[in-house]
Amino acid sequence: LTTGLKGMAKVRKVSVIQGVAEFSDSHELKIALTEGGTHTMTFDSCIIAAGSRVVKLPFLPDDPRIIDSTGALELESIPKKMLCLGGGIIGLEMATVYNSLGAEITVVELLDQLIPGADKDIVQPLAKRLKAKYKDIMLNTKVTAVEAKDDGLWVTFEGDKAPKEPVRFDKILSAVGRRPNGDLLAAEKAGVHVDERGFIPADAQMRTNVAHIYAIGDIIGQPMLAHKATHEAHVAAEVVAGQKHFFEPACIPNVAYTDPEIAWVGLSEKDAKEQGIAYEKGVFPWAASGRALGVDRTEGITKLIFDPETHRLLGVGICGVNAGELIGEAGLAIEMGCDAEDIALTIHPHPTLSETVGLAAEVYEGSCTDLPPARKR
Repeated sequence: LTTGLKGMAKVRKVSVIQGVAEFSDSHELKIALTEGGTHTMTFDSCIIAAGSRVVKLPFLPDDPRIIDSTGALELESIPKKMLCLGGGIIGLEMATVYNSLGAEITVVELLDQLIPGADKDIVQPLAKRLKAKYKDIMLNTKVTAVEAKDDGLWVTFEGDKAPKEPVRFDKILSAVGRRPNGDLLAAEKAGVHVDERGFIPADAQMRTNVAHIYAIGDIIGQPMLAHKATHEAHVAAEVVAGQKHFFEPACIPNVAYTDPEIAWVGLSEKDAKEQGIAYEKGVFPWAASGRALGVDRTEGITKLIFDPETHRLLGVGICGVNAGELIGEAGLAIEMGCDAEDIALTIHPHPTLSETVGLAAEVYEGSCTDLPPARKR
């Protein structure tokens, strides 16, 4: 991937300088070059795309057996017993890889469910599958201490169902979140505002408080997703080029590349309840999907959330194999203002997993013949 990007930059005559940059003022950067030495660059316009870094927990000792999501990708060795500290998307994605390679996985999560950002019913099929595959999943539990010894990492837990004595692990994956890199750029020298958390606020044209300096990606706020950053970057570049474009998406999809995958876009049921938004839903279980039966993965679920008055689609949540491949249709439907009838009358190919989207719309409308008739309210 990185080689391909280098090639595309070369074709477009983009100069690439490798190093660490800081602002000198609002029109100049000072770069500590990777190859040694420094380089000063002046600019008319600047797009800040400095990303984020992993959150480091203060009680974790400095030990090579404790890794973050970047270190986990190096795959230097496969531990027998591994603790995943954090039950969010990144932690569970890495745990999926290591478990498939033979590691015994334990997950500890401070909150009451895995992937707290998603609806609980969407997460449930994944949670059930992981419970059968992993050594343990400890919810409502926190790590209070880690002691590095020659024979392993000894972890002390606190929680209702936490082990009373320290437990030994061969490796710990710390995946408790990321923080923006806004505090590493000397942005104050350029007059760019950085908030107390390290984020750089930007408007819909990706401008910071300094008109000729733009910012995109993780550094401007949630969600910290590559596909969001890419679209923001397009807008920033187009605005610099003089076009009147804006970043105003109706929704941004989220995907957890676990097994099964979890994907959601638009309004979640949890958010609707918290915000007092009226909604109704149509849910189609994959146990009634011919394709899911054919691949022997019937644990999935597809849920569509609608406005009860206009019947417009507000949000979608999917759990199942290749859920990430299905969520694009849902995002397009929300962007285009589709209602339940639009989706239900769209002919989806059979047998496919994608037809669960259309069938969930039929469930909402009361016209689904693939399930027993719903009880009248």
